[in-house]
Amino acid sequence: MSKSKKIGDIISHVVLVILSLIWIFPIFWIVLTSFRVETGTYIDHFWPHGYTLNNYIKLLTDTSQFFFVRWFLNTLLVAVLSCIVSTCFVLFTAYTMSRMQFKLRKPMLNIALILGMFPGFMSMAAIYYILKSLGLSQSLLSLVLVYSGGAGLGFYIAKGFFDTIPKALDEAARIDGATRWQVFTKLTIPFSKPIIIYTILTSFMAPWGDYIFASYIMGDKYSNYTVAVGLYRMLEREFITTWYTRFAAGAVLVSIPISILFIIMQKYYVGGVTGGSVKG
Repeated sequence: MSKSKKIGDIISHVVLVILSLIWIFPIFWIVLTSFRVETGTYIDHFWPHGYTLNNYIKLLTDTSQFFFVRWFLNTLLVAVLSCIVSTCFVLFTAYTMSRMQFKLRKPMLNIALILGMFPGFMSMAAIYYILKSLGLSQSLLSLVLVYSGGAGLGFYIAKGFFDTIPKALDEAARIDGATRWQVFTKLTIPFSKPIIIYTILTSFMAPWGDYIFASYIMGDKYSNYTVAVGLYRMLEREFITTWYTRFAAGAVLVSIPISILFIIMQKYYVGGVTGGSVKG
């Protein structure tokens, strides 16, 4: 290895280490704050003067003002239901657009592409009044409908993956007597594990961390808040002094399901990628 290449490798590693530290620092800070004895947000020292679990205990048990456990369960319910519905919508739409030919296929692809360029929050006012007219505003069902209703428009990535699966396999299965549904469930889905995992992760993470839609739809109905909206309320002027360290504890607890989901899914994702590399 030449000297210039060694120097380049050293510089690259140093830059990566620095970037890693910058990325890790906020996570380390929020975890450290969650165990801090001192209350309030503004301090003149980095390391806490003492450590305690009281922030977690108060967060989970003190319901005088905030209902973190209920908000956590609300978010989990909405995220799981939205994930199931959204994943089905995306896979069904992507398979249809990839494998089936019909008259309006190309115009629908173009319309979906154009609509996908506009941010979702542009439709918040219209969505709110539609839900209100149906008597669904400030309900958890409304959040599930909002998060999963437009999921089918995000089919382009899944469609691109389905396009890589040879259509000859479908045709051979149809000749052997398989129905379209059997081809989809018994042939296409086993070959599509990576994109399924990707769709599940994105469909779960979107409602789990969303603040804008949940805040707009729920308004002042505390009992149906999600954790994102509830944690933000802890940072309001009248609560931040007492609840800031508990907010940090809540942020740590909220990150746990996402981390577990990613760790579990990552194993299957890698397995799907290595298995899919020989499929065609």
